[in-house]
Amino acid sequence: MEKEKKGLTKWGYWVSIVVVGILIYKLLDNIGNIVGWVGSFLDVMTPFLVGLLIAYILYVPCKKMEILLKKTKQGLIYKKARPISVVLVYIISLILIVILMNFILPPVIESIIDLTNNFQNYYNLVVDQINSLPEDSFWKTEVISNIMNAVKSFDLKQFINIEVLSQYAKGAISLVGGVIDTFVAIIVSSYILISRKSIIEFLKKLTGVLVPPKTYQGIERYFNRSNEIFFNFIAGQLLDAVVVGIITSIAMAIMGIKYAPLLGFMIGLFNMIPYVGAIIAVVVATVITFFTGGLETAIWMVVVVTILQQIDANIINPKIIGNSLKINPLLVMFAITIGGEYFGIIGMFLAVPVIAIVKVLVTDFIDYRVRKRESLKM
Repeated sequence: MEKEKKGLTKWGYWVSIVVVGILIYKLLDNIGNIVGWVGSFLDVMTPFLVGLLIAYILYVPCKKMEILLKKTKQGLIYKKARPISVVLVYIISLILIVILMNFILPPVIESIIDLTNNFQNYYNLVVDQINSLPEDSFWKTEVISNIMNAVKSFDLKQFINIEVLSQYAKGAISLVGGVIDTFVAIIVSSYILISRKSIIEFLKKLTGVLVPPKTYQGIERYFNRSNEIFFNFIAGQLLDAVVVGIITSIAMAIMGIKYAPLLGFMIGLFNMIPYVGAIIAVVVATVITFFTGGLETAIWMVVVVTILQQIDANIINPKIIGNSLKINPLLVMFAITIGGEYFGIIGMFLAVPVIAIVKVLVTDFIDYRVRKRESLKM
């Protein structure tokens, strides 16, 4: 009897391998149809995925708005605090989008177009000024000459192509411009935000049924900590970038620096990348200001922006973000480098919260192993 069971088990093992092999072969043989089916499915699911993303982004603002409304302790507002908070957050978001599209982006885009079209003129002006200097001037050394040659060969239109930007804009408009898809995405996100408590409870119960209690506790703990790190960092850095961008733009406009909205917008945006972002933005802004306003203006710009960034780093940023992620600067630079290499600009922005989450996991694992080793010694 035992031999028969072993024989059946062995045959079952080989039959399973054959079945899996056939399935893999059929999948590879029809890979084109499968890819097409997956693509069609994702197209259908796009509004739902967009709605889920919107709900994820607006979760914290809605939660804080709900808490604020409940503090009023007024009958209807208290009872309907959640749906009212969702409506208010959507109204605020819509107002911010309108402000961005009508007051912030137009001058920035205008500055980009003007800089692109006149870059060669600015370069020629700087070259004429350098040629008029004495032969023993620092600006006529071989180092400066090599830098100027490098700048001359730099094709700004290759990186800032207005036609390409227009195509991207049209693509973005066509992506979100479908009335039905946009409507479905908003409805989905609203439903998720209003019903978030019941949805979270369902997911908790489902996870609790599928995995052991100890694993469930670990998943819940790390999910909450990861969400907290991600939300605090992204929301805090975004708000800080807006503040820095506005302050820098105003300061540059007062100084009479050309393309102040563009440079302020760029400095604020890159300020979201810790350590490295601020340096990159200031270097680029210095080069542009040097070509458009001269050396003295560029030096004053660097001084003013450096002072503003120190105020941000020591006062504004800690107040907005609160507790630091407590990550070594070397680890931050490593994460930004890897993120930028494999995922571009988005990777650079998201590298820090991701590495912070990884650090939490690795630190807890090390602590667990140390405790286990010490318990074995006892």
